[in-house]
Amino acid sequence: MLDRRTLGIALVAAALGTMPAGAQTYPARPIKVIVPYTPGSPVDVLARVVTQHLSPRLGQNIVIDNRPGAGTTLGTKLAATADPDGYTLLVGATSLIISSSLYQNLDYDPIRSFAPVAMLAHAPQVLVIAPSIPATTVREFIDYAKANPGRLNFGYGLGTLPQILGESFKAVTGTDIASIPYRGGAQAISDMLGGRIDMNFGTTATLLPLIRQGAIRALAVTTDTRSKDLPEVPTMVESGLPQLALIFSAGLLAPAGTPAEIIDRLNAEINEAMKAPELAADMGKLGFEPQICPPQEYAAFLADEMRRWPPIVKAAGVKPE
Repeated sequence: MLDRRTLGIALVAAALGTMPAGAQTYPARPIKVIVPYTPGSPVDVLARVVTQHLSPRLGQNIVIDNRPGAGTTLGTKLAATADPDGYTLLVGATSLIISSSLYQNLDYDPIRSFAPVAMLAHAPQVLVIAPSIPATTVREFIDYAKANPGRLNFGYGLGTLPQILGESFKAVTGTDIASIPYRGGAQAISDMLGGRIDMNFGTTATLLPLIRQGAIRALAVTTDTRSKDLPEVPTMVESGLPQLALIFSAGLLAPAGTPAEIIDRLNAEINEAMKAPELAADMGKLGFEPQICPPQEYAAFLADEMRRWPPIVKAAGVKPE
């Protein structure tokens, strides 16, 4: 007969044997994080900043895989169909939800195809215009656009929050401004600096340095209160456009079916990394506000977003390109 010590060891071994093998040793190899945006875009920068701090905690390299295109749906589909083993993750932003309203025949579901891992950040969007335009307020810009119908344009990454904000701006103000789609928001900013784009919405992560240099002019932020980085810039509410009080969000997701043990490990390590003053400072410099929450809370947030965005997209009149 087995003595108690031997029986105890046998029971522990049996219990471990019932756990998924990957969950016991995770991570045992490098992790790939798909970013469905162009290199240098706000979400790409956010992903690189966070993973630099996360990688040492997990003891593995984390590789960023940029897969932009089709309004972020190409990279998102790639992540949705990956093996649910924790070695392929996705950085999903607001466009993850917006795309479900724009594209009716997606090969994935933004909610059911993914397991929420962790919220990463919130960030305000800011309306900017070229400094050559004679306007310093939203009201003055609207008046100028109405006096020059069809002569102005705005650039945006296809299927992203800036596209929805720009089209919503046009709809609620009754302005005739041409829409110029790009594969990513960074390309739109480059053309704005080159004098080919007149108006843009984007995060302070990329626009703040250009605003401070005077290369572009900020007119309003989309948060309910003024941004600490741009205290002199009024909100959309103050500017008379409360419909545009919308924020950017981003988080980390895994393919549906990823073991709960892996989700919990990733969430715990990300949340601990978020508490580091160094990471908070790095994100703050980029205009991001760190968010810390369990997977269940992030899942509830995404569910709320799925209810919120479709009527906004419909009202904006945005159609897939």
